[in-house]
Amino acid sequence: MKLLTKEITDRFVKVGSQQEVKDPVVIAKFFDPTGSATWWATEYNPEDKIFYGYVTLFGLGSQEDEWGSFALSELESVRGRFGLGIERDRHCGEFPISKI
Repeated sequence: MKLLTKEITDRFVKVGSQQEVKDPVVIAKFFDPTGSATWWATEYNPEDKIFYGYVTLFGLGSQEDEWGSFALSELESVRGRFGLGIERDRHCGEFPISKI
């Protein structure tokens, strides 16, 4: 699965930085289909291919949840159980981060 399309990249560019937004909008959601890790992307820099967003590694509410940066190449390189890679939730529309 292609993690990032031109349409999604264009949407990130249009929305721009959400650093000063109290309740930023999730533009894309990525997940490990064989685990509990989820990446909720609110920003993306197409020049360096770095996302910014909320990351949950062991399910929502764990002590490992945090805001931070993650690279597209990092997501593309992950291989979980059965050799499956990270996927983009194609059915996840945009919504405020407070909704998770």
